[in-house]
Amino acid sequence: MKILIVEDEPQMLQNMRQSLEKEHYNVEAVSDFSSASEKIGVYNYDCILLDIGLPDGNGLELLKLLKKLNKDGGVIIVSAKDSLDDRLKGLDLGADDYLPKPFHMAELHARVKAVMRRRNFDGNKIVEVGNVIINLENRSVHIEEKEINFNRKEYDILMYLITNKARLVTKAALAEHVWGDHIDQADSFDFIYSQMKNLRKKLENATINVEAVYGVGYKLQIS
Repeated sequence: MKILIVEDEPQMLQNMRQSLEKEHYNVEAVSDFSSASEKIGVYNYDCILLDIGLPDGNGLELLKLLKKLNKDGGVIIVSAKDSLDDRLKGLDLGADDYLPKPFHMAELHARVKAVMRRRNFDGNKIVEVGNVIINLENRSVHIEEKEINFNRKEYDILMYLITNKARLVTKAALAEHVWGDHIDQADSFDFIYSQMKNLRKKLENATINVEAVYGVGYKLQIS
């Protein structure tokens, strides 16, 4: 899962980033309105953690930008402003949740997981696709009741394909989501091939498989 943190307090930003990276999230971070606007305009995120009070703008304007651009990632407002008016404005503009500062990192993790479950998996902690069963809490994958060990990148690729199972996923989009912003500008995507080869091998007994669309990207097929 790819997360963008928009937070102007350096220590808070660092704490959030380190804590989320320990949970195996792909985390990008910015500390001002203009940088956040640029990121949102160019890249896609599963979840955005958004501070309202930024030095060069109001975070609520970023919610308006997300809506204008038809971005479908989750948004959690993380702010010291805890007025009812701010909450209502944020939710009305499309935010999924509101977490007032200060907060425990465990609560942040729980809110992020809950938002992503609601958006992608109808709130379920267990996802079944064909004969593949995935526990979102502990990132375990079972095929026909046998647990299959996936490394971090393989798991992230699998989940991205599952959440986009009705779509053709380009190599650039996959690279950006799993490896981070700017990697989509790489001269080649050869680094994806080895991960994809291992993923396909681990799915050999599954009723899902990854179809390569030559020169474009990949698509998840369910048999």
